[in-house]
Amino acid sequence: MITLNDIKNNPQVLAFIKQTNKTLADLSYTDHGLRHLNLVADRAGYIARTIGLTVREQELSMIAAFCHDMGNFLSRSHHNYFAAILFYQTFKDKFSPEEMTVVMQAISNHDKQQEDINFVNRIAAVLVLADKSDVHRSRVIVKNVEEIKKDIHDRVNYATTNSEIKVDRQKKAITLRLKIDTNFCPIMEYFEIFTDRMIFCRMAAEFLGYNFGLVINKVRLL
Repeated sequence: MITLNDIKNNPQVLAFIKQTNKTLADLSYTDHGLRHLNLVADRAGYIARTIGLTVREQELSMIAAFCHDMGNFLSRSHHNYFAAILFYQTFKDKFSPEEMTVVMQAISNHDKQQEDINFVNRIAAVLVLADKSDVHRSRVIVKNVEEIKKDIHDRVNYATTNSEIKVDRQKKAITLRLKIDTNFCPIMEYFEIFTDRMIFCRMAAEFLGYNFGLVINKVRLL
């Protein structure tokens, strides 16, 4: 069976990711390249393992996570659907029809409008939690601090000096913990741009049978 390592070494996938990161960097977006994808894959594996998914489900969660953003070079709008289609075209003979369907569904579901969200498999829910938890200074591509201050997404990411997601299986809780430098931007700006993400994470956690929590600077906000 194909593994995450096979995906990471696939030249076509790497070309998609390289072009995606270049395209979004030219548009002054935050990092969507190997840094982001490796981190999201690691977090997906951690979440899937800790909540008790099967070994194969853990692998598929990491595979979906690594490939979820690779359609951005075609278009930022609907990049989730493009990524799912690219995944099918690249690996259609490498997965069983059932596994292919689950991974495509997870990839396409990671970036939808709230009214279109409909979790139907656990891998899709794991991917959302892993992806939406990645807010951190290292995602900011712009190097000039004065330029960073001009864009709210760059400001919030740059101000976030620590980000981790924790799963407590006994308490049925999934918690995103952030440390934000409030001298650089107020915490309210996080909610200005990421409220929809937090709702998405809450829905994903609930689908998995967990409660979602948010702690910023040691203060529980959700």
